[in-house]
Amino acid sequence: MMAQETNQKFGLARALVVLGNWETAQEIIERYPQFCAVSDPSMAKAITKRCHQIIEPLFRKVAAKKIGTGKPVEVKIDEKSQVKEFSDIETNLMPIVNTLGPMLSVDPLLFTKILRITKSFFRTYKSEAENADWRSENRSTIASLLCIIEEVLLPSLTMMDCPVVQSEELWQIFKNMDYELRYRLYGHWKNQSCTFHPKLIVAHAKSVDRTKYVLKRLTKDTVKQSGRQLGKISHANPGALFDTILVQIQRYDNLIGPVVDTLKYLTSVSYDVLIYCVIEALANPEKETMKTDGTTISDWLQSLANFCGTVCKKYSIDLIGLIQYVANKLQTGSSLDLLLLKEVVQKMSGIEANVEVTDDQLNALSGGEILKTEGGYFGQIRNVKKPSLRLREVLIEHKLALPLCLLMSTHRAHIVFEEGVGKHLKLVGKLTDQCHDTLYQFGGFLSANLNMEEYMKQVPPIEELIEKYGTPWDVAFFISRQMYNHQIQDQYQIKVTDQKINDQEVKSEMFIDCADHILLPIAKTVESMHKDNVWLDISSNLYTAFWTMTMYDIETPTESYAKEVKKLKGQIKQLDDNLELNSTKRKREKERLTTLIEKLNAEKQKQDEHQQMVFGRLQRQCENWFPARNTKNDAITTFLRICLFPRCIFSALDAQYCARMVQLIHELRVPNFSTLLCYDRVFTDISYIAASLTENEASRFGRFLCGMLSTIMRWHSDPEYYEKECGDFPGFITVVRTHNKANEPSSRANQLDYENFRHVCHKWQYKLTKALVLCLESGEYVQIRNALMILTKILPFFPMVTTLGAALEKRVEKVRNEEKDKRQDLYALAMGYAGQLKGRKSAMVQENEFHTKDKTQKAPAMKEIQERKRREAAKKREEGKTLSMDVEDAKKEERKAESRSRSKTAERSRAREKSEKKEKTAEKEKEKEPEPPKDTSKMTMQERMAEKRRQRELGMAKKEAAEESKDDDSDKRKRANPSSEPGSQEKLPKRAKKDDKDKKDEEKKKEDKKAQLSEALEKEKKEKEARSKEKSKRDEERSKSKSKSRARSRDRSESHSRSERKSRR
Repeated sequence: MMAQETNQKFGLARALVVLGNWETAQEIIERYPQFCAVSDPSMAKAITKRCHQIIEPLFRKVAAKKIGTGKPVEVKIDEKSQVKEFSDIETNLMPIVNTLGPMLSVDPLLFTKILRITKSFFRTYKSEAENADWRSENRSTIASLLCIIEEVLLPSLTMMDCPVVQSEELWQIFKNMDYELRYRLYGHWKNQSCTFHPKLIVAHAKSVDRTKYVLKRLTKDTVKQSGRQLGKISHANPGALFDTILVQIQRYDNLIGPVVDTLKYLTSVSYDVLIYCVIEALANPEKETMKTDGTTISDWLQSLANFCGTVCKKYSIDLIGLIQYVANKLQTGSSLDLLLLKEVVQKMSGIEANVEVTDDQLNALSGGEILKTEGGYFGQIRNVKKPSLRLREVLIEHKLALPLCLLMSTHRAHIVFEEGVGKHLKLVGKLTDQCHDTLYQFGGFLSANLNMEEYMKQVPPIEELIEKYGTPWDVAFFISRQMYNHQIQDQYQIKVTDQKINDQEVKSEMFIDCADHILLPIAKTVESMHKDNVWLDISSNLYTAFWTMTMYDIETPTESYAKEVKKLKGQIKQLDDNLELNSTKRKREKERLTTLIEKLNAEKQKQDEHQQMVFGRLQRQCENWFPARNTKNDAITTFLRICLFPRCIFSALDAQYCARMVQLIHELRVPNFSTLLCYDRVFTDISYIAASLTENEASRFGRFLCGMLSTIMRWHSDPEYYEKECGDFPGFITVVRTHNKANEPSSRANQLDYENFRHVCHKWQYKLTKALVLCLESGEYVQIRNALMILTKILPFFPMVTTLGAALEKRVEKVRNEEKDKRQDLYALAMGYAGQLKGRKSAMVQENEFHTKDKTQKAPAMKEIQERKRREAAKKREEGKTLSMDVEDAKKEERKAESRSRSKTAERSRAREKSEKKEKTAEKEKEKEPEPPKDTSKMTMQERMAEKRRQRELGMAKKEAAEESKDDDSDKRKRANPSSEPGSQEKLPKRAKKDDKDKKDEEKKKEDKKAQLSEALEKEKKEKEARSKEKSKRDEERSKSKSKSRARSRDRSESHSRSERKSRR
């Protein structure tokens, strides 16, 4: 680019702009590349001054503030060039502003004026959204302003320094647009406009570098400082910032928390661009959504979904683009992005997906709303009120609640046949589970956050769902169930309050009337959902009652209410003991907890009353649930096919509901229903069902079987329970007589007695074992996995017989050994179940204890056997305690004896050493007796010096011997008179031990030195040998090379001599 300061043509164009001759100046500017002439700040400022004069009339008319309007601009241009109406923008303002381009950044005041004029127009644009005539008339103005935003305003924002005010003004325009229009502008700004001008390229690169610099230093302690720096970058260039952040988050999921905390300094435009960047990253076709194994969703997709949910919860962001993206992907047949919706709903509402829950949580979920909130979920739901309201408003405003439910329900059935073609069966099951769990979670969110009026506006009647939209009946009832229960309760409450009724019986009658008014029309509607022969086996009233009721209607979780109340009382007690809280906070928290306890008690009482009224209605209806036919087998088959099996795999709570519903039908003494046959059909062969379930469905089916087994094992455990709950019930009649009337009491001879019931229970245990062993031995991944999932769920009540347990243990061990190095998930499941099964062995009994075929010797009841085992276990524990005490006493005695023997050996060793010392000193004295002095006169000088040296050494030896004798005498005196020195008796053994230890240490050191010396010598020998070998090799090589060189030289000399001879000849 040429220097603008010394270019005379640019100077001429600038002078023409200042003088007002824009047409001539424009001709000169257009001869150069785009934005080349206006890159000079003086040229750009001259053009902006003219722009101020152009827009002044319209700005004063529609955008200037009434207070603090500022000094008006002096207009020197003619009226034809001025913009007085919005329609003049296309001809008068747009050409000059497009020429200016990103250099509008030199004048922030003009930038703000254009923004406010545009904002005023788009307010009208939003208010006239449904007026097609207005939009067609102003189409050119809309296009001109969008072009100015796209080509001028957004690139200019990138070149400004921290334009936070301008960014917020820009959002006032964008919030009046549809998300599609906004995202188109963001895409052009982020991906194309950054290449328009060299300065834009530099600004983009600086933003990326600065973002990387900040992210490298981001920690939990530097969140505030880093957030301010990232916020400053985001005001001008949010696209570059978020692209860099999202790349890091997809690689390192531990960055999600700190990064989300740093985003609190962003503007509204930046948040909106963030969602656009997330959608762009999700839709990137170059990224693999699956891992290399083809069965697991990629980590980057899970990290992105987690980040998106966390951001949407913490900050007020427009979610419509994100939710619409998920709906569009579902419509095209892709369900992977449902992970995004699941995370957003979970983070914003606290309602978790249909994941594994504990038994305590499951019981709490069958209670009222307060009990669900306190004990039904893993996370806290207290801090999600505002986020859940925002999500609810988006769904209602854009009418996306029902479409999402319908898309998920339709796609759930099509995954196997459309999306799952050619994919691994494990992945197909995961996608199906994800789609179903998200549907369940989303339906729970709608029922919890939409009031009655909103819900009825969003959700059509059940006949419309099934006939018009083709929704499966289980999903149709799931969506509309809450609506019908609300309608019943509302009508009941209105009647009770209007008539001021206090009598419980009258209330119950009124509730039955309200329920019949709502549900009887549905019973007539559902008859068209199935074939006519279905209603010959069961009635439509049973079908409607089964699918419209929930666990809340048929059982009150008394234990869960008591547990939560006890937990809250414990918290109150902890508050009293907590001295750190001041009195005001303690009092406020105590009042909150006390109020919560009162609400829980009131909710429990309300649920008890509701349950009694539901039972009253069911007792009145149940006489005609199963029409009288020659065989009960068809009725049970139909009931299992269209009621029990579809609902028991819908959710964990529905699985518990189905098991309880079978027991309830038995307790209601429903005519023509065989409880015995129903249980038999469930337990007889489950291998076909297990082979057709996904992982989560297998877990829920296992819960259903566990609920059924808990009922029959309770009856099996005690004959009193059996006689009380099954003795004269019609569900346990073994012989069906067609001439008997429904209300005729059954004969005792036709009832199944307790011993035969135990035989039947053993048969069911055997049938379950056979079916599950068949699945484990099949070698198929799905069958083995589902069998292990079911076995884990029914472990509290199966297997109960040792032989059956051994057979299962053997098969599971085989699976574990075969899958150890092949399919690690199956190996982990088998390992987990094998460990739990070993822990359950103590609860198993022999076959002759579980049931007996000998009528003369009846087997004891399971209750007695379990009580006997408890006593034996307690007795063993006591014996083990006494045995351990005896062992400890014996060990103490052994330690004392060892200490005594050590002290004795130490004393003997000391005495032996002293005697040896005395002998040595005596020998030394004998050896070193003074010799007679030699005659030194005849000695030489060297002999005299040696004699003197010898005499000195003898004198020193005598001194040392005298000192040692003195020490020995003092030791003897101390031993003879121990009282003379206080504490001497205690010190002697310690000294002896110390001396022994010192000697041992010295000996050890000597041995170590010897070993080190020997090792060093061996090393030296080896090194010498190695050196000698190397030397010999070298010598051989040298000799060989010398011989070769000699041979070569000989050959050369011979050849030379030959050549000389030839030359002479």
